[in-house]
Amino acid sequence: MRKKYPYIYLKSNIARLAVVFIILLLLPSKILLAETITVSSIADLQKAIDKAKPGDLILLADGVYSTTEDIAVRGKGTREKPIIIAAQHTGAAEITGKGGFSLQSPAAYIIIRGFKFTHAASKAKTGISTSFCRFTQNIFENQGDGEDLTIAGSDQEVDHNTFQNKNAMGRFVAIRGEGKQIAERLQIHHNYFNNFASQGGKNGAEALQFGLSGFSLSSSNSVVEYNLFERCEGENELISVKASAVTLRYNTVRDCPAQFTLRHGNKSLVYGNYFFNTPGLRIFGDDHLIHSNYFENCSSAIVIGNGDGEVADGAQLTAHDRPDRVLIAFNTLVNNKENIIQTARKSGMGATYITVADNIIQGGGPAATISGPYTNPQWLGNIIFKVKDAGNMPVEGYTTADPKLSKNASGTYHIQVGSLAIDHGSAAYPAVSTDMDGQPRTAPFDIGADEQSNALVKVHALSPADVGYQAKN
Repeated sequence: MRKKYPYIYLKSNIARLAVVFIILLLLPSKILLAETITVSSIADLQKAIDKAKPGDLILLADGVYSTTEDIAVRGKGTREKPIIIAAQHTGAAEITGKGGFSLQSPAAYIIIRGFKFTHAASKAKTGISTSFCRFTQNIFENQGDGEDLTIAGSDQEVDHNTFQNKNAMGRFVAIRGEGKQIAERLQIHHNYFNNFASQGGKNGAEALQFGLSGFSLSSSNSVVEYNLFERCEGENELISVKASAVTLRYNTVRDCPAQFTLRHGNKSLVYGNYFFNTPGLRIFGDDHLIHSNYFENCSSAIVIGNGDGEVADGAQLTAHDRPDRVLIAFNTLVNNKENIIQTARKSGMGATYITVADNIIQGGGPAATISGPYTNPQWLGNIIFKVKDAGNMPVEGYTTADPKLSKNASGTYHIQVGSLAIDHGSAAYPAVSTDMDGQPRTAPFDIGADEQSNALVKVHALSPADVGYQAKN
């Protein structure tokens, strides 16, 4: 019979094998299928985190939850399937108490989203050897001395968070690393830093501290952009960069009695930032590029540091490293009490090879006030108008003329048709590619932060609606 009907036997076996294959195929996919898990206690949250698989979404129900220890996160998602730990509704799940989210090695591709943190400071962190983790749409209002958020792993993202109402030592955000290497390839953007009360002149209360002196010679290749700082004092430094190769662009600083400082490190880019009613930008270190920034009603606009050591010659990393080979170009300064200055320092080493080119300085105090050694400077192509006087800017370094500035709908001064600034830049520096509006620079460049253009405006001075946990992604 088997010989007579071989096709029936074969067909039956193929069918059985197909059923077995389908069962084997479906079983693992069911086991690995991503889940949405909703929990309503810290204990259940920790259990869900410990069991999480790539693609899982863990939701903490609305409410206030008190911790007695850190919530440890060690899981690994993937680029396509991150593990998401989120508040069920943004801002409605509050974590208070003694512990916060502690992302520990080998955590990767973890997203922490939508929480309100009022727990003890220095508890929210990504540790060394973590990677590709993200804090987004959270509110940080931590208690006591310490940092609201510490980032030590590389390839992390901190975006659309609100850091607010700090009245203690420590920082809103502190960037660290491992050994002598600062964390690399970070993205810090669209955050709102609001209301950091003065700590009475004590050191260690910056809104954002990017590194420490021991990390300063390591390159981060990170970007800090589209962040808004308002009413943050803390200490005399608002942002303190203590690392190399950091890009700080398109941020807005408003009503902050503290200074944006390149404190240690080299080769940073600072461009397209807006400064209002603040002590402006202070510069130490080498080979920085400062361009297309906007300063209005500042107590000082651009402060070229007076060094007390030369790190390249063996000075301690904690020194105020003498600024060398810094380009300060295509900035607009309007109605500042002091414009471009260098303050005195006992036995100061001053600065060397500083180029100040193609800036517009209108109104306020002297165009330049330099107190200290200032070796091999270059001043060229600047326009000054209605300042107290040129100060220490040499006559060959400027033209006195009305740059025809007028406020536009964004509330900031831009050049108008007929301005002497248009197409009169002294050089087209290859590294300068955009203006204060994010529009492309086209040679010959316009003097000042604004390049007159019909291109799409991509950048403006930020308001609270543009940033923070409620802003649109």
